[in-house]
Amino acid sequence: MRSSVLSINSARSALTATPPLDRAVSSALPTRLRPADLLRLTDEGAEDVLAGRYDHLLPANGIWPVEERWATRLLADDEVDVWLISWTPGKSTELHDHAGSLGALTVLSGALSEFRWNGTELRRRTLTAGDQASFPIGWVHDVMRAPAAAGDSLPAARNGTAESVGPLDPTLSVHAYSPPLTAMSYYEVTGHGTLRRTRTVLTDQPEGDM
Repeated sequence: MRSSVLSINSARSALTATPPLDRAVSSALPTRLRPADLLRLTDEGAEDVLAGRYDHLLPANGIWPVEERWATRLLADDEVDVWLISWTPGKSTELHDHAGSLGALTVLSGALSEFRWNGTELRRRTLTAGDQASFPIGWVHDVMRAPAAAGDSLPAARNGTAESVGPLDPTLSVHAYSPPLTAMSYYEVTGHGTLRRTRTVLTDQPEGDM
């Protein structure tokens, strides 16, 4: 995993020391934090999880849920919240955005499949342990645990197959949102190859309701 180079406190200190942005520009920005800051925070959060600093927040006896996604908030303030998510097979987040929040993630273990809308189609990428990704405002994607079998063309929920997973075999990722997540919009791809919003919900749950 990439070495963390900026703690939450030092990130805020650095941002505080930065000369103020032009007023007209800063008023249009949702947060002082930038994608690079969120990537550093998720990287640091991942290292803290692996180091055992959040063991008190983890499932009892190290038994991870196998039916539904699970999440716990690691840190939160007015600028950013940081979450640990455990992913289970076949549970898609659905296509969604993060409303007015920037986002980022670091994968701790296992692998995630992301389907991102690029304006004309869904493009897939796989993120494995140590990989990171950031999400600007307007990013529409669907995320789920990647299939275990090499060569699968689509995740389980999209090709109708199932994948076995044990309670000691988690796929974990750390996510950060700034400002803290308050809403998400969901989408579907129409028969004309366009994206249509289906609903908007108020939520503070990472990557959709668990």
